[in-house]
Amino acid sequence: MRIAITLAAAALLAATTAEAADLTLLVGGSMQVPFRQVGTDFARQTGNKVKFVVDTTGALQKHLRSGEKADIILVSTQGMDQLEKEHLIQPGSRVDLAIADIGVSVRAGAPSPDLSSPEAFKRAMLSAKSISVVDPKAGGTSGMYLDGLFRRLGIAEEVSKKSVLRNQGSEVAEAVASGQAELGMTFISEMQPNKGVKIAGPLPAAIQSPTVYVVAIPAASDHKDEARAFIGAISNQSAWPAITAAGLTPIKKNR
Repeated sequence: MRIAITLAAAALLAATTAEAADLTLLVGGSMQVPFRQVGTDFARQTGNKVKFVVDTTGALQKHLRSGEKADIILVSTQGMDQLEKEHLIQPGSRVDLAIADIGVSVRAGAPSPDLSSPEAFKRAMLSAKSISVVDPKAGGTSGMYLDGLFRRLGIAEEVSKKSVLRNQGSEVAEAVASGQAELGMTFISEMQPNKGVKIAGPLPAAIQSPTVYVVAIPAASDHKDEARAFIGAISNQSAWPAITAAGLTPIKKNR
């Protein structure tokens, strides 16, 4: 899928960039697929190089706090709010991009559990032999939410005994695909690319936690004009199909 870069963005690059820039993008795992698709076309059309660092929101925050240079960061809205409070984000640069839902996956070909209600979800968790989730200590948004959800449902102790903890959502999918876990839970967009798993469905609406993902320019970026052009591409209507195909819902009100 080819993503068009707006004429205004292209003109900005031509006017402000004498040589190709090397851009570093810090990207939450839930949106890495559309970011890579847009990044490929962006690099081809502008001559700039794009390097991706994919991790959890918590881990990406640490990159900026440690003084590492980056040109774009994509994290959950809560994570971005904190970075703004710490003055690590260029004022006025943030854009809400997409909403990610948490889902449940099983190994390809395996039967799907009943997820029709919170009660059915709870039964599925208790009957599963093993469940892979993102370790809350890794700073992953889905892992922290699910940890709290299990506590609210009164099943935290039982789930903990059979948890297969991973550091990123893509690793949760790998655990399910390889048979190390019967069920996997993280953002649907992180599990969907793995052909070895099947998405059983999203969490029931009553216990779902839609997460807004936001892109912005770090205050210390050396390539702010190029970063604005990239944000123009990823937030442009032409990128919506890539975002939707990844299992995310594009936020169109900002366009």
